[in-house]
Amino acid sequence: MRAKVRLFFRLINFFAYISPIKRIIAMSIKNYNVHPAIYFIVAAVLLSYFFPREGKFKYQFYEGKPWRYGLLTASSNFPVYKTEKQVKAEQDSVLKKFQPYYRVNPDVEVSQIDKLRADYNAQLKHRVTSAYMQYIERMLQQLYTSGIVSPQDWEKLHVEQYSQINLIRNTLSAPHYVSDLFTVKTAYEFIINNCPANLNRSLLQSCDINNYLAENVTYDAATSDKIRNELIQSVPISSGIIQAGERIVDRGEIITPHTYNVLRSLKIVYESQSGGNQRHNLMLAGQVVLVFGLLFCYWLYLFSFRRKILFKRRNTLFLVCCIFVPVLLTEVCAAYNLFSLYIIPFAIAPIVVRTFFDSRTALFTHLVTVLICSVMAQFPHEFLILQIVAGMVVTFSLKELSERSQLIRCAFFVFLSYALSYVGLVLYQDADLNKIHWVMMLYFGINFILLTFAYLLVYILEKVFGYISPITLVELSNINNDVLKKLSETCPGTFQHSLQVSILASEAASRIGANAQLVRTGAMYHDVGKMANPLYFTENQNQVNPHNTLSFEESAQRVISHVTEGVKIAEKAGLPKEIIDFIRTHHGRGKAKYFYNSYKNQYPDREVDESLFTYPGPNPFTKETAIVMMADSVEAASRSLKEHTEESISQLVNKIIDTQIADGLLKNAPLTFRDVESVKRVFIEKLKIMYHTRISYPDLKKKDDEK
Repeated sequence: MRAKVRLFFRLINFFAYISPIKRIIAMSIKNYNVHPAIYFIVAAVLLSYFFPREGKFKYQFYEGKPWRYGLLTASSNFPVYKTEKQVKAEQDSVLKKFQPYYRVNPDVEVSQIDKLRADYNAQLKHRVTSAYMQYIERMLQQLYTSGIVSPQDWEKLHVEQYSQINLIRNTLSAPHYVSDLFTVKTAYEFIINNCPANLNRSLLQSCDINNYLAENVTYDAATSDKIRNELIQSVPISSGIIQAGERIVDRGEIITPHTYNVLRSLKIVYESQSGGNQRHNLMLAGQVVLVFGLLFCYWLYLFSFRRKILFKRRNTLFLVCCIFVPVLLTEVCAAYNLFSLYIIPFAIAPIVVRTFFDSRTALFTHLVTVLICSVMAQFPHEFLILQIVAGMVVTFSLKELSERSQLIRCAFFVFLSYALSYVGLVLYQDADLNKIHWVMMLYFGINFILLTFAYLLVYILEKVFGYISPITLVELSNINNDVLKKLSETCPGTFQHSLQVSILASEAASRIGANAQLVRTGAMYHDVGKMANPLYFTENQNQVNPHNTLSFEESAQRVISHVTEGVKIAEKAGLPKEIIDFIRTHHGRGKAKYFYNSYKNQYPDREVDESLFTYPGPNPFTKETAIVMMADSVEAASRSLKEHTEESISQLVNKIIDTQIADGLLKNAPLTFRDVESVKRVFIEKLKIMYHTRISYPDLKKKDDEK
């Protein structure tokens, strides 16, 4: 099962790297110097463009519930519309009187009788007498007068149970019974069955009467549809009118069915009034001001409190997307009425923002998002209450996302907050359990399921935007990871050193408020470059020291190369940039002092090429990389102490870290003097515990020895 999961994530990783979206984002971030404010402006313009243009009725009302607002009077005359059910019933009643229109084509009768006469003169007179000719012609005139229709029209008239139709002859229409109509088949049967006694039926059938029967009555769709529409439009859609200034309802009054219909009619009139271009432009201006205002407030928050986030274009683009996507989804859902807004997992935005940044930014992002979306919600007050509560629950319940169980727990708390907030609102507004719509619980359940997909979404966003999440850090710090497993096999001493450094560094990071998980993972990988030449490092040697045959310069270069080799190994393994930074910076621009000092002592008169003894760097530039540098030096040096007393450990820690400060290795790190002192205290405490003395267990004496 784990192998399948690992393969699944590798496939996602592959597609994420080849995705055109990733390439576009990377190009936008690296190659184009776009000011962060541009992202907010573009997002505001697009959101305003997609915003619904219809005016919304500002009152919410329910039949059988009290009116929650003040006195409402009609500002102008408006009709009281009937319900759709009432209008449909009246239209159906009127349409029962409708009779379809059919048109007679007189040319058919003339042409068919002329054809009969011509055929008689040419051939039929040799077979039958003129009496047959006279009978057939008389019957054809009678049938064409009654009307011959197609079998489809005949069946339609009987299915729809029409007893009469309107038959149009020339420009005049007259009612005509459906029972008097014929088809070609029934007309032929009518002629044969009414054959006079003085005529032979067999001879009559030999006259090929079918050749002279044709449809002369066809359905007149244009006239029928016109008359049908006139009948439908004759049904009034309103049952009265409310005069301007007339009282409609007052606060606390129960909304009766009649009042509900009046309020519904007022809402229809309000939302249907376009007001021309001026009203449309004013509405658009209001939407632009609203969206720009909220996004400007968000920009001000980032500018005032999170400048490091704001002025990295990657971060700005990510945060704008976290607002833009749910708002756009809400606009589409509201415009086309696809599904309930409570199915949309709005809480997923604060989850991913909290994963990559901090709780305050996550909550502020969520607030701006739901404030914009509430304008499009059917019941904005209830929508805001439920979504704000859900956002606060995410902020408080998800301190970090490093395990699946944390996400499941957070999603469950969100579901619980939705359910309790909804039930509380219903009880407050109606004081009746029967008013609870239990289908809302289904919506909240679907929302819960969608929230659990945040675990996969975080992984995808990492690859698209180049972030590193606590989930990835936990996975990378697993000692069964391919790189760490190989490190433990080829460089066991270095692996043990890395473990000790991770313990020291993560504890120090927690003490000064740095990212402890990032420090722990970075410390595990900081010396992976030693796998290229493990025997050149003391902790991996077994009696044989290859440096004995090398010059000081060569030895220094072999030791220094573990930084560049480590970067190559990390890049080949696809490690994140944040982890590679620990490999680059754990020695900074310091020197390989053992070989440098040895060279200076042996050749005091020679000029030293310091570049041969200097690490490539750069110096640490974050709290986390600075802590790992200090922990690496302190842990390595502590192994050379003859006695691990509190005094010796304190002197060693202070000496090493003070030397690093004096050499300027920590000048780019955002550490305060208080932070440095806290780190020193942690190192001293941890090293004392690591090198604590153990009491010797006494041997069990035998009885003979005791005697």
